Amino acid sequence: MKKVVIGFFVFLAVLLAFAALVPLLFKDKIKQALDKEIAKNINASVVYATDDVSLSLFRDFPNMSLGVENLLVVGQDSFATDTLAKVPSFRMGLDLMSVITGNRVKVNSIKLDDPTIRLLVLKSGKANWDIFISDTTTTAEADTAASDFRMAIKQWDITNGTLFYDDLSIPFGMAAYNVQHTGSGDFEKSIFDMKSQTTADRFVMTYDGANYIENAVLDADVTMAMDLDKFLFTFKDNHIRINELPVQFAGTILMPEEDIDLDLTFKAADTDFRSVLSVVPGMFKEDFKDIKTEGNLSFDGYVKGRFNDTLMPGFGTELKVSEGMFKYPDLPQAARNINVDMRIDNPDGNMENTVVDVRKFHMDMGKNPIDARVLVKGIEVMQVDGNVKADIDLDEVTKVFPVEGMTLRGLLKVDADAKGTYSEKSMPVIDADMRLTNGYVKSKDFPAPIQNLNAVVNILNKTGNTDDTRINVERFNMTLDGEPLEGRMLVQGIASPAFDGQIKGILDLEKLTKIFPQEGMTVTGRINANVAAKGKMSDIEAEKYGNVMANGTMGIKNLSFVSTDLPQGLKISSADAVFNNERIQLNNMNGFLGQSDFKASGSVSNYIGYALAENQSLRGNFNLSSNTFNVNEWMVDENTGQTTDATAEAEGVVPVPENLDITLHVDAKQVLYDNLKLNNVDGRVLVKDKVARLEAVKFNTLGGAFVASGSYNTQSLKQPLFDMKLDVQNLSFKEAFNAFNTIKVVAPIAGLLDGTFSTKFNFNGEIGQDMIPIFKTLDGSGIIDVVKAAVSDVKIVDQISRLTHFEELQNFVIQNKRIDAQIIDGSLVIRPFDMKVGDIQMTVGGSNNVNGNIDYVTALNVPAGKVGRELNTRLGSLIGNEALKTSDRITLNLNIGGTLSEPRVALAGGSVKGQAKDLVESVVKSKVDNAKMQLEQKKQQVQDSVRNELDRRRQEAEDKARLELEKKRLEAEKQIKKQATDKITDFLKPRAKPATPPAQPDTTKVQQQ
Repeated sequence: MKKVVIGFFVFLAVLLAFAALVPLLFKDKIKQALDKEIAKNINASVVYATDDVSLSLFRDFPNMSLGVENLLVVGQDSFATDTLAKVPSFRMGLDLMSVITGNRVKVNSIKLDDPTIRLLVLKSGKANWDIFISDTTTTAEADTAASDFRMAIKQWDITNGTLFYDDLSIPFGMAAYNVQHTGSGDFEKSIFDMKSQTTADRFVMTYDGANYIENAVLDADVTMAMDLDKFLFTFKDNHIRINELPVQFAGTILMPEEDIDLDLTFKAADTDFRSVLSVVPGMFKEDFKDIKTEGNLSFDGYVKGRFNDTLMPGFGTELKVSEGMFKYPDLPQAARNINVDMRIDNPDGNMENTVVDVRKFHMDMGKNPIDARVLVKGIEVMQVDGNVKADIDLDEVTKVFPVEGMTLRGLLKVDADAKGTYSEKSMPVIDADMRLTNGYVKSKDFPAPIQNLNAVVNILNKTGNTDDTRINVERFNMTLDGEPLEGRMLVQGIASPAFDGQIKGILDLEKLTKIFPQEGMTVTGRINANVAAKGKMSDIEAEKYGNVMANGTMGIKNLSFVSTDLPQGLKISSADAVFNNERIQLNNMNGFLGQSDFKASGSVSNYIGYALAENQSLRGNFNLSSNTFNVNEWMVDENTGQTTDATAEAEGVVPVPENLDITLHVDAKQVLYDNLKLNNVDGRVLVKDKVARLEAVKFNTLGGAFVASGSYNTQSLKQPLFDMKLDVQNLSFKEAFNAFNTIKVVAPIAGLLDGTFSTKFNFNGEIGQDMIPIFKTLDGSGIIDVVKAAVSDVKIVDQISRLTHFEELQNFVIQNKRIDAQIIDGSLVIRPFDMKVGDIQMTVGGSNNVNGNIDYVTALNVPAGKVGRELNTRLGSLIGNEALKTSDRITLNLNIGGTLSEPRVALAGGSVKGQAKDLVESVVKSKVDNAKMQLEQKKQQVQDSVRNELDRRRQEAEDKARLELEKKRLEAEKQIKKQATDKITDFLKPRAKPATPPAQPDTTKVQQQ
């Protein structure tokens, strides 16, 4: 017995060791097979890390469990930025013996935890889930290239899933949240039953932007008969419930190849009106279970026909409600006599053959009857025949249907008839009247109500021509907390309307936004306006503003505006504006932008065209002054709304607004930007055509005086450009280095110099997506006037001094020296310049690039006796000992490379005759010519690429035009042949005899009878 027990435990230990080792032994094999299957079958980016792949024998015993964490599937081409599926946890149950002994791995089960799946169909019909590579090989090849995975799935599970479906071609959308789904079926068989259970806490279905099912609860239990040989799927037992509406399906889905043949019927399994009421948007709330209902329902429909890229199946539905009623438990009145008789029918899938026929709709909202009927045929071109009549006491509406936090009163009368064709060029003959009398609106968040709200509106079209449409707001008036507001508006025509309107009164913005809250926005202040306008849109689009009559005044007091997009806030203490046809004159505006005070005055023209027409610019000229303007508080993180460092990485390019033509005359005593204080800022800023331009903007900072002109161009957001002209006087080298990134990158030696300089420099280049210049694209030129620069503890001159043993080079001063410089393709090139240190005459020139590398040449002309023995020996081998002995002065040629922090200085040659400047000039000229040649080559490559692309597009257009001409020619020949054939046939056809006219009846006999 003891041996048996010991043997059992030994066997158990071996079994556990085997179970632990199997995943390790076969992990690489399975991962290789998985990668191979993805590459062979999936045309998408399937992203997962090797460390996120796991195998376990214990998790799903007796299956082996293959897990992949953080799995992403991202589309390609049109969907390259779209995530098709995000699966935090994906698991497959693999048949253990197929892993150990077989060449093909058998998949028994699949489980997904917390997946998010986004299905998208573009307007072209292209779908983002169409990622499976089609099999273009022959049957024989397919047989020999069998899959490494055998999909023998019997069970699958989805836990806490989220599904989005958007079909832009219909347009139809669907979303389901917190989806729990389980399914089972033996996919090793050809014929079997597949069972699935699905629930979703929130289910939304939209069509053409309107929610037809909103935040519904979905519960579906479906059994389908599967025939995989025929790809025929038949609904068997199924129970689907949306909120309280149970629906049953019957019929088949056949998918022989790419087409899908549908033959389905559906119907409501319950005849209680309550069930259909539960899917009406806004009705299914927490207290829906307490709503009292009555009435009967019938609801059924069908989907039948072929579905593919070009065909839609036919569909139809019938809905009838008789004697319906609902009453909320806490409200005194009910909606009664709800009777609906409607159908939607499309027999062949052609959307233009769709018929929506609401034969009857009636409801008594308390004591207020609402009646409507409408017949619509077609989608793009609609034949419409309908009318709506309603007399509604708004007070009684709130007694029937809860309007939370708001009190409504007033009489609303609607009487509308429409009959005719609706399309781009026509509309139905329509006569619609709406009248609101003694309206009253009160919000719980603000005690002051809107009172005396009256409106008379008529929409009239007697001909069906869109240009004959007349929308007349004959009268509108209201009182808000005792302050009146009134207006009127007449619009005639649709495509190019004429208008005549006026608004007059006081708007208290704080009171108004408390009654009608605006999310993410706080507004206070008072606007007193009296504005009238009359004219035609055609005159505005043609900029014939003399034909437009506009006049009025507007006064603003204590306006305050704060929003998520403008968290710093705008405050206008006071402003006055006067309107006429062409412009708005703004006077005496003063206030604060965030913490920055400002005063503004000026004028705006073309404001009507900018507001009402497309692609028209708002033109203006303003004077803007400020004591202190803090730019830093406008550097706002888009995600947190918090102020950020101005030097931090920006979130994309800041665009210059389009359709603006504005000139700002700026006068600011102090502007704060990052760690800079710009004093006495004065100049002009022009904004036009997506370009912002500075014109002679003067300011003082860092002890220097600046004059800046230039532009910032965002006409291409992918490649924004800038150019700058700077005139700087008496600026400290170290201050410039610490303050400006461009100096740090292009001229880092400035950080090592003590002193001041002046410069006139022009440069241009591209701006990166982080709003920092792309330094390798910089080009420019200018002069640098060194007023005074003390050179000490600079590694380059220390290296020169160490090589030459000229101690005076360790510390020296440069004064009143002009240096010519260029920026070529991001590299700073210093033209040769002379200076003297004691009895040493120096000439320096060269370049440094954006990577920090330096490449300079220095020529030192020194007395012959100053050169030491070691250097003399090296020079003798280069220029000859005899020449050294007979020369009074010697020129040393030094090459300087490496970086500023780790320079390399080497003796490159010497001369007893050549001038130092000539020597350096030739070397620098060679470097400049080489840099320019490389830049030209780059520009040529870009030009060639653009030219090739234009040639390709032109060739495509020519080929397309040629094919169209050939098509038309063939059609014309075919038409001519047909006409000739018809004429010959008609000529050869025997002439028929004239028909004998029918005998006239004998009316006398009839009368006698």
